[in-house]
Amino acid sequence: MELNEALAFIHATDWKGSRLGLERMRELMHRLGNPQDSLKFIHVAGTNGKGSTSMMLASILTAAGQKTGLYTSPHLVRVNERFRIDGSDIPDAALCRAAEAVKEAAGGMSDAPTEFEILTAMGFWYFAAEKCGAVVLEVGLGGRLDATNVISSPEAAVITNIGLEHTAVLGRTLSGIAREKAGIIKPGTTAVTYPVDAAVDAVYREICAERNAAWRPAAFDTLRSREHSLAGQRFDYKDEKDLTLHLLGAHQLNNAALAIETVGVLREKGWRIPESALREGLSAARWEARFELLRTNPPVIADGAHNPQCVEALARSLDEYLPGKKVIFLLGVLADKNYEAMLARLLPYGKKFFCLTPGSPRALSADALCACLRAKGADAAVCASAAEGAHRAVEESGGEIPVVACGSLYLMGEIREAFMKA
Repeated sequence: MELNEALAFIHATDWKGSRLGLERMRELMHRLGNPQDSLKFIHVAGTNGKGSTSMMLASILTAAGQKTGLYTSPHLVRVNERFRIDGSDIPDAALCRAAEAVKEAAGGMSDAPTEFEILTAMGFWYFAAEKCGAVVLEVGLGGRLDATNVISSPEAAVITNIGLEHTAVLGRTLSGIAREKAGIIKPGTTAVTYPVDAAVDAVYREICAERNAAWRPAAFDTLRSREHSLAGQRFDYKDEKDLTLHLLGAHQLNNAALAIETVGVLREKGWRIPESALREGLSAARWEARFELLRTNPPVIADGAHNPQCVEALARSLDEYLPGKKVIFLLGVLADKNYEAMLARLLPYGKKFFCLTPGSPRALSADALCACLRAKGADAAVCASAAEGAHRAVEESGGEIPVVACGSLYLMGEIREAFMKA
């Protein structure tokens, strides 16, 4: 199978064909020989922060000498980014082999697997073929009925911050959404959770008790920031002192606390993760388009903030790292997000908005976004491409005003490329 054939097979299913449920995935994995059963997983669910937390954990495990797979979504530029071993994307040849194996297995199914199920199966096949000692597995949507939840009990079930997103599918309350996310908690595992509120904690406590799983909430009250700048931050968590993290923002310290708690769980289960690996892994962790500094003069920041909760974190980071400064936004959003709330939070920071259309069938058009911003009194203009937007934003900045690209992860790959080439 050639690369173009592999990509055609993967993308044959439109995103609207995505259907939660494990029946197809179980059948597909059985036809593949259940490669997931040979792997040890750290399973990570959540609304926000699950990608960053997953990356930190994978970096720490790699530093500890484990051959570590990392499965995340979505990708920014190439689908290869979704499958990484020890920080390296899957090579094209291996991607083709994985796609060919899954295509052959799926060929006899009466109910064809969705795109995400195909990708998840490819990840399991690839990580098993490469004999990974650990796999950090990020949930796609929800948890209980997500394709990744075909695995048996993971070494740890990690649930990051949750918010009101995909409410038609996952529930209209935080407690209801927490219950869906907690579907990854299985008998005998340990759940490491992000404290949200008492009602959400009660859900985690109840489900852990029902499933004979241990519960380990992060202790954010022990988190102390020592120093931060656009170059990185130093912090303490519990007995771990003066740790370095290059992911920016106070919310990333919360994600780091979850990762450290998870390391503690793995150590209790016999995993050898020395102190040096924890420090090295956290310091080495990089996660594209998460308040990522692309340039310094002027500061150009790419952030995949794509819902009101993420935008709130972005706003706090702007207050923290660029206090009192207006910025030029490169902005594109999806129509099915609460973009009105997102815009309301961003407006006070915006000197000018350059509007783009994300590369997704769910996108709000740049014209519609621009009209919405202008109706709110903002200075906004439409750009036909990320390259045009990057050029106009830098020109508008005059070398002084910071530029912030945000609104959708579907934009970030093009924007990063545009600034790298400019």
